[in-house]
Amino acid sequence: MDSSKIKIVFTDIDGTLYSHATKRVPPSSVTAIHKLQAKGIKVFLCSGRNYYLIRKSGVMDYFHPDGLVTMNGSNAIIGNNIIYRYPIPSEIVDKMVMFAKRLKFGLTLIEENEGHINLIDERVIHAHETFGTRFPQPRTYPDHYDRTVYQMIAFIDQWEEDLIEPHLKGCKTARWDDYAVDIMLNDSDKSKGIQSVLEYYGYSSEDVMVLGDGANDVEMLQCAGISVAMGNGSIKAKRAASFITDDIDDDGWAKAMVKVGLIDSY
Repeated sequence: MDSSKIKIVFTDIDGTLYSHATKRVPPSSVTAIHKLQAKGIKVFLCSGRNYYLIRKSGVMDYFHPDGLVTMNGSNAIIGNNIIYRYPIPSEIVDKMVMFAKRLKFGLTLIEENEGHINLIDERVIHAHETFGTRFPQPRTYPDHYDRTVYQMIAFIDQWEEDLIEPHLKGCKTARWDDYAVDIMLNDSDKSKGIQSVLEYYGYSSEDVMVLGDGANDVEMLQCAGISVAMGNGSIKAKRAASFITDDIDDDGWAKAMVKVGLIDSY
């Protein structure tokens, strides 16, 4: 691993930078980020959340990221500008709305700065409690949803996912809870949002270090010069990474920076 080329770090939030056990970013991670930025290394947040939910998480109260890749790569934001957008076609959104109505499950439709849900049930409550997030007030979806959607979350179990997925041509899923699964386009993932940022700055994959823990981090872990899976991460994330660091609550994020030589202490 050659860390001398690293110019930019992309980090997932939930389970990677933000601990749901302590409800905060570990102090060691904050120190490490400040040291990276002091050296001129950019730090981007790269999350399944949209901009609004990233703000609500409180992560940006600890440091000022140089930019954001949101909604599993569907948006990339630098400063006040969205440099990349990749929405889900309306016909696919409408099909999911139809399934949600017929099978009566919770469906969150995520837009650039807000998200909407059709109903609240035990599955929705369970998933949001796990990640410490709040759900919006439920609303009734029209059969044709005429707003721009970048990501969907279906609050369904594995059996229901297997039932629905064949009908969503061009889409893939990434499960993050027993009863919650992200739905996005096949060719949309965090690596695509990262690539748009690299093109913006004129960087290559060798200039990149990424950190993640979940199934929705696999593509970005595979596209970077150095990739790190958290010790608390999923098997898929660990298999895709250059190496595995310690758990988030055992200073795993900061230890990874020391291991590759980007900082000497935290």
